[in-house]
Amino acid sequence: MPELPEIETVKRTLAPLISGASITACRIERPQLIKHPSPEDFSAHIVGQKIVDTGRRGKFLLINLQSQDTLIAHLRMTGRMLCTPHEYPLLPHTHVIFELDNDRELRFADARRFGCLWLKRADEEDDFTGISRLGIEPFDDRFGPEYLKEKLSSRKVTIKQGILDQSVLAGLGNIYADEVLFAAGVDPTRKTDTITDEEWQKIAEAIPPILLSSIANNGTTFSDYLDGEGHKGNNMPFLQVYKRTGMPCNRCGTTIMKIKVGGRGTHFCPNCQK
Repeated sequence: MPELPEIETVKRTLAPLISGASITACRIERPQLIKHPSPEDFSAHIVGQKIVDTGRRGKFLLINLQSQDTLIAHLRMTGRMLCTPHEYPLLPHTHVIFELDNDRELRFADARRFGCLWLKRADEEDDFTGISRLGIEPFDDRFGPEYLKEKLSSRKVTIKQGILDQSVLAGLGNIYADEVLFAAGVDPTRKTDTITDEEWQKIAEAIPPILLSSIANNGTTFSDYLDGEGHKGNNMPFLQVYKRTGMPCNRCGTTIMKIKVGGRGTHFCPNCQK
């Protein structure tokens, strides 16, 4: 699933291509992906609207409209939001097409069809996307070791599950949770009530730079993720543990292991992480 760095990269690559353009038509090939309002109302209301800019909240992509309505997308596992010339051939599994007045199209494609689109009107409460239940962003001034400790230390969950909780910290997913815990030297199976102050500090300090590094590398592509221009991410060679099962740890040479933690595939170094 695309995580914060991937959605941030899509946001940044789409912005110069679609900002200032107006939506002249909306073709919905798979209505089930439109979660709010009805596909008919969605299409009728979005046509004619001008795109102001792009945004992100957690793993949600936001396309802000001049009316102060917001087109919201969640890519789930295999979704792609691409901006292409009108004449560019459609990728397989393209389900929604927004025609723009700048000779481009904004296209939503999703092989596994788990992705979602919403149109939030300026005058309505968002009680349908889940954004209102998100925690703070990793780049928020309020984020730090004290915040993590306050939110997680009394819970009886693993530290991996804790930092993946979107109601605590928005945007962190499986890839970067593994990378953060490796950087902090913390075993992903540890319970949050066993984490020391020094370890909370290391975890909190590891999160922003790891995410920023991936953003600088255009995100991480294993199979499906593409940025808004259709380019793959370049961050995979820089991963220290994720998808490196059976390979030597870059730090100590111990074999990287993969286990399940909270139902999620989890990669770690049994020597470096305690």
